[in-house]
Amino acid sequence: MLVHNWRRILARAWSVRLMALAFVFIVIEPIYNFVAATWVSKNIWIQLGMQAATGLLAVAAIIARIFVQQKVSGDLANGKPPEEG
Repeated sequence: MLVHNWRRILARAWSVRLMALAFVFIVIEPIYNFVAATWVSKNIWIQLGMQAATGLLAVAAIIARIFVQQKVSGDLANGKPPEEG
């Protein structure tokens, strides 16, 4: 079952944005590795940097998911979300 404001969450939640950015890094990494293996020698620092960036973005998305975002959650009465209808 989806939450009542799933469209708003997809559009404005930082956790979704960060996971989308992590997805971009996940997609770019094998492309870079193929190009690097084909045209130039592999650079271990770029490979480690991309893996570290992907991991940090995933951790940041988890952290962002647990914080209340006013644009997504709205005003919470007594710390509870609005009732689902």
